Amino acid sequence: MLDHFPLKMYPIIGLRIINEKKTIVQAIILFSIFIFCTFIFFHYHLTILFTDQDKAITFIKSFGPLSIVVFIFLQILQVVLAPIPGEVTGIIGGYLFGPILGTLYSTLGLTAGSWLAFSLANAFGEPFVEKVVKAETLNKFDGFLEHKGGLVIFFLFLIPGFPKDYLCYILGLSNMRAWPFMIISTGGRLLGTISLSLIGDFAKNRDYRSLFVIIILCCMVFIIAYLYHDKILNSVHPGSITA
Repeated sequence: MLDHFPLKMYPIIGLRIINEKKTIVQAIILFSIFIFCTFIFFHYHLTILFTDQDKAITFIKSFGPLSIVVFIFLQILQVVLAPIPGEVTGIIGGYLFGPILGTLYSTLGLTAGSWLAFSLANAFGEPFVEKVVKAETLNKFDGFLEHKGGLVIFFLFLIPGFPKDYLCYILGLSNMRAWPFMIISTGGRLLGTISLSLIGDFAKNRDYRSLFVIIILCCMVFIIAYLYHDKILNSVHPGSITA
């Protein structure tokens, strides 16, 4: 039967088969990582680590030289399991490792977790995302899938308190490629990550004056973003800058 195909078609067919196999393998690996993260989280009851700062610090420090790896893994977990708040782990990073290394390790974990969430959504589509992201949130930001703008998405990651982890899954359903997504999401998260690391470092060193200043500044940014984010987003045309 292959005799009926032009010879030049064989490499094309072969490439398609190889690409399909790669896609299947990648999907299996991604899903296995997701299952592993979910199992670890619930089997070892890690919920408390994202709500109780003292227990989280004790837990991470108990691993000694591997505490960095454990901390980065926890940051990945809090992104992949989207409902988990990440503020506590961000502060812990600064408390344990200082503002510079705390920011670095947090960024590594957040970037890896964001990529994993994005890739899972991209590989398994909307049925999978609907099991992770609330339907209300998914419907609210569905418009960004058709009219996404790099500047708008960057601003969404910049807003304090915004459900950035949900956004990673939602953007995975779009035509955005992984590299632009990782650059925008990492850059957008950076200011918040630095702020949380500073808070943790100031708290550890009992630098209450600096701690008070940074908290006030963060609160001001949060209030402004909360009150005016709709107006700011509407002032930026979603299609003006494409990712």
